[in-house]
Amino acid sequence: MLVAFNLRTAVASLSPILVLLQEEVVLGPVVVGLLGMLPLLCYAVFGIATPRLAKRLGLERALVGSLAVLAVGLAARGLAGSALGLVAASALAFAAIGVGNVLLPPLVKRYFPDRIGLVTTVYVSAMSVSTFIPPLIAVPVADAAGWRVSLGEWAVVAALSLVPWIALLVHPKREAPETVPEEPGGFAQMVRSPLAWALTAVFAASSFNAYVAFAWLPQLLHDIAGATPAEAGALLSLYAAMGLPAALAVPIIAARHGRIRLLVGVSVASFIVGYLGLLFAPQSATWLWVALIGTGPLVFPLTLVLINLRSRTHAGAVALSGFVQSVGYLVAATGPLVVGLLHQVSGGWTAPLVLLLVSALPAAVAGVVVARPRFVEDDRLRG
Repeated sequence: MLVAFNLRTAVASLSPILVLLQEEVVLGPVVVGLLGMLPLLCYAVFGIATPRLAKRLGLERALVGSLAVLAVGLAARGLAGSALGLVAASALAFAAIGVGNVLLPPLVKRYFPDRIGLVTTVYVSAMSVSTFIPPLIAVPVADAAGWRVSLGEWAVVAALSLVPWIALLVHPKREAPETVPEEPGGFAQMVRSPLAWALTAVFAASSFNAYVAFAWLPQLLHDIAGATPAEAGALLSLYAAMGLPAALAVPIIAARHGRIRLLVGVSVASFIVGYLGLLFAPQSATWLWVALIGTGPLVFPLTLVLINLRSRTHAGAVALSGFVQSVGYLVAATGPLVVGLLHQVSGGWTAPLVLLLVSALPAAVAGVVVARPRFVEDDRLRG
């Protein structure tokens, strides 16, 4: 739970205070754009590197290292005196988060093999909470104590999260941390796995749409539905809030009842109906279309629990987690840019909305594959 709570604070705490930060540190449009893309790029790059790191150090030591780096990166953001310093510190923090993203599913599999659905629900819920708490307190803290405190305070949370993991590693009755064996293979093996690609397609559909929504939904609603800035902000909050019920319910449903096709179907249908509503009746029941689009990413927690349900071993879970998240986040990184360019070229929002609608369809096909009760190691054996 503590680790999961740290996986979104670095992203969610920066954008609300950019205006205050720019009064002291000069940030050009290119730097602001880079800071927007940096998290996803770091998640992708370090997602690829994490399985090898886990094989060398073991799951626990790799996680402790990533938390330590995260604490340093978050503290350095609060001390940054230039745009270069802010970007470098942010890259450090996002790299550490990229490692943590990949390590959490196999750690759940190792310590809670009989409660995968429940524990995944708990940690995905913690991630959801860490997404909406930082924006709520960022500006009040910055007004009261300055933007440096507002950014740097999250280093304390990361440092505190180290305590139980260090205690686990040094416990006198604990055996040496298990290293992840070489046998199930890594990124290259996952490239040849149809199951890995299917899970990646489901994950990418969710992440692509989510990051586009956080980047463009307020402006889109202002332009096509006549929403005021306050209304658009409230609708974006509604969009984000729809992730919490999904985080609470989806992993348990998938682990206990195996309704994978149904869950993927609900996700794809929600995306399609929501985008069709914005295309043809944007000013009627706007909140309903936004709520449906916000329901679509329910396949995000579904993918995280399936990483464990579709792997036999800890090593298989590490390799699958690294592949799915690195490739999925790389696809998601293109979303805000592609939608922005399409909006600029077309001069409206029809083409971007059609693109978003179509982007959900691959998940429907991939959902058939991931719903089959098989394991990623079986693809390797057949190969």
